[in-house]
Order: sequence, then C-alpha cells, then structure tokens
Amino acid sequence: MSLFKHIKNDLPASIVVFFVAVPLCLGIALASGAPLFAGIIAGIVGGIVCGIASGSPLGVSGPAAGLAVIVLTSIATLGGSYQAFLTAVVIAGVIQLALGYAKAGFIAYFFPSSVIKGMLTGIGLLIILKQIPHALGWDKDVEGDDAFLQADGQNTFSEIARAFEFITPGALLIAVVSLAILILWDTVLTKKHKIFQLLQGPIVVVVLGIFFNLAYVNGLLPFSLNAQQIVSVPVPNSMADFIGQFTFPDFSAITNLEVWKIAIVLAIVASLETLLCVEATDKLDPDKRVTPTNRELKAQGLGNIVSGLIGGLPVTQVIVRSSANINFGGKTKMSAILHGVFLLISAIFIASLLNLIPLASLAAILLMVGYKLAKPSLFKQMYKLGWEQFIPFTATVVAIIATDLLKGITVGILFGIFYTLRHSYRNSHHVKDNVSDQDGKTVHHMVLAEEVSFFNKASLLNTFESIPNNSKVIIDCTNSKSIAYDVIEIIKDFEHSAKTKSIEVEKINFKP
Repeated sequence: MSLFKHIKNDLPASIVVFFVAVPLCLGIALASGAPLFAGIIAGIVGGIVCGIASGSPLGVSGPAAGLAVIVLTSIATLGGSYQAFLTAVVIAGVIQLALGYAKAGFIAYFFPSSVIKGMLTGIGLLIILKQIPHALGWDKDVEGDDAFLQADGQNTFSEIARAFEFITPGALLIAVVSLAILILWDTVLTKKHKIFQLLQGPIVVVVLGIFFNLAYVNGLLPFSLNAQQIVSVPVPNSMADFIGQFTFPDFSAITNLEVWKIAIVLAIVASLETLLCVEATDKLDPDKRVTPTNRELKAQGLGNIVSGLIGGLPVTQVIVRSSANINFGGKTKMSAILHGVFLLISAIFIASLLNLIPLASLAAILLMVGYKLAKPSLFKQMYKLGWEQFIPFTATVVAIIATDLLKGITVGILFGIFYTLRHSYRNSHHVKDNVSDQDGKTVHHMVLAEEVSFFNKASLLNTFESIPNNSKVIIDCTNSKSIAYDVIEIIKDFEHSAKTKSIEVEKINFKP
C-alpha cells in the first residue's frame, strides 16, 4: 500500500499532531533539565526515523513525560554532563534493538485489556486536569508534567485551584472560543460538508489563536498574554546557528558504570512505555490493525541511537500524540512521519511564527483529546462487564491520576493478577460427590485441572479437610499436564493422614 494513499487524512492529522508535539517537546525537555532543543530533536527523530522504521500505522513517537524524572536524575548522577547522558541514550537504543531481535515484544500481550483501557482513560483525565490551568492562563508548570505531586509542593488539584486565582482573561477567551469551535466542528460541521473533514478544527483553532495574540499585541482587543502563555521555540538566526544547537555524545564516558546503569533503566522503561502505548493505540485504531511489537522495539532502538548521537532526548511511542493522530483522522504512519518533517522545517524556518501560538489554543485541543479518551460512557461500559474488569480499570485510572503513568499501570496489573490468582484458586479442581460404591461409602471424585500450581494449595487443603470420615476419595489426574511439587506433597500427606479417618484414597494417573 502506498504511504500517500490516505494523504487527505494523514496530512491534516499530522499538522494537528505537530501543533500538539511542539509544546510537549519543549516542556518535557525543560522538565528533564536538558537543552530545550533536545526535545525538538527527539520529536523530529521520533517522527521521521521511528515513523519510517515502525510497523505501527498510527503510533507517534517522541520524548515522553514518563522519562522526564529519569533523565533529570541521570544527568545529575553524571555530574551534570549532558554529553555523557547522550552516550547512555545511544547504549539504551542498542539494548532495545537487541530486545527486538530477541523477540521480547511478546511482553505486550500480557497486559490485561482492563488495564490498557484504564491507562487510556487515566491519561485522558490527566490531560484534562493538566490543561485546565493553561486554559485559564496559569502557566506555572511546564507542559508534559504528568506527576501528581509537583516540585513546588503543589499537586494536580491544588494547581487547578490556584489557577482560578490567577485567571488571565485573554487566555480564557482564547480557550473558550477554541473549545466552542472544536465542539462545533466535531459534532456539526464535519457532518455538513467534506471541506470540514479535510480542514481539521484544531488547525483553525491554532490560526485563530495567532490572530487573537496579534490582536492583543496591537491593542485591537483589551487583553494581553505574557511570555509564559505562548509557545517558546529556539529561533536560529542562520543555518550555522541551527546546526550549532546540536550536541554530540561523549563516548569517553562509555567506561563509566553509571552510564551503563542509566542505559539499562532507560531501555527497560522506554520499552515498557512503548509496548503499553502500542497496545493502547491498537485498541483505538478504527481498523483494529495489530502492530508487530518486535519491529516496534527495533524502531525505538534505532530512534534512540540516532537521537542520542545528535543530542536528543530518549524517545518512546507516546499515547497523547498517538491518540491525537487517531482522533483527528490519521490513517497510516505517513502522518507520524510528516509531523516529524514539520518539526524539522519549523525549527529551521518558522520558529518565530510558532512563537505566536498561545498555549491556551493548544490546551483546548488537548482538552478535546482528553475527553475522547475518557468519555463517561466508557465507565458505564466497564461497570457492565463486571467487577473483574471494572476494579482493575478503576484502580488504574485513580492510580495514574494520584501518582504517575508507570505506577498507575503497575497498580492496575496487580489488581489484574489478584483476579487471576482468584480464578486459579477456584478452578484448580472440581469434585463429583454423593456417588455410592459397592461398600456403601460416599465417593468424592476429585478431578484436577490441567495446570495445578502452588497457588492452588489452599483450595485443595480446604477440600481435603471437608471430606468426612469413612468415605472414599478418587484423585483423578488424567487431565493434568503439570502439577506443582507443593501440590504433590499435599496429596501425599493427605493420603497418609486419611488412614486415621478411615478414608480410602484412590489415585488415577498420579505421577509424583
């Protein structure tokens, strides 16, 4: 299939993703304690290099907020040497390549569906909560910050409360008008005429935001925005100035053990975030295509090698940009590649124009993305599926909001494991009772499951203890392919103790 076959869908989607990516790239770089341009480099590499190498039709790669704290502490551990850190990024990329060739991508298939849906919903709510201050004009925290507790002692909810004390009318006006346009575009206009499907609402919102900003600057409207409420991209004065913004790794640090430790941590965390995003993106894909996970690990490894070599932050596949790509009509990976091309062009030629875009315009776009990820109907749908789905889903959502992405997913998986163990406890065996044999004894025919692990010990012990005196027990292992040694011991112990209760024990196909 030609990459340009769906260009009418991919081009407008790529422009939306580009506008979303610019402040995120800059904000994550700032939160990471790295040069601002490092975030732009990572966005370019994630779009072009990962986009070309990836097998994901809709996933978008770039710098990830989940890695910001790791990057910040890693640079500090290396004595503030960003060049030494870049060496660790390159090594991490090599490790990811090795994981891809070792076919480690199968790990992605072990994440429960309820946790993946909870992750998407939690991220959606987190996007909404984090963008409310920007919509109101309170820009204390940088874009891309996903942690609940902030460095200044505030948290997600207290920052929103503070934002209402520092409302900027100019930013609020832009956000309200932008949201109204997006809602109108999504619910009415796209159904009226094809032109509104081709020209996406977010593009109109960004252009309108620039006009509002210029109107404020020129006194046409009685409002204003400060420097923290507008996109801020480094502006090169010449091509030499642009090239001078690149940083290169210090490979003499390759003998430093700390560099290798950081590289291993980056490779593991970045791979997990990518695999989670792959699962989530595939679920959002209207065509339900399946991304080859091993190829994705290779693509991310290649991306991190290139990003590290030219001064960029580590990259992963990221759900905010991926979901924006899907929600605004992307069809193939050309949209991800084009967004990287646009980042490159903008960094060279139109950085000064990007610096006219109000963050309130971008906040409105992200609020819509967040709503589409966390629709109220999804909570109702998960509740109808039963507690086994609803509790891990809800736990993941709450934990992501209260901590961060990886901790939230871990909590959700733990709840999922609990229900798996609960099933294992219940389904280790079944007993057919009340069948009298020739001696008049009650026969308890116990049929063991195909897989009986040490988790089933308690269930089996309870069953053995409930068997009355002067009866017969048949322990049938015909269907069992694997019986844990702990269970074998329990059966042997029961056989020994049964003699004191006048219980006759018969074993079928029991292989100790």
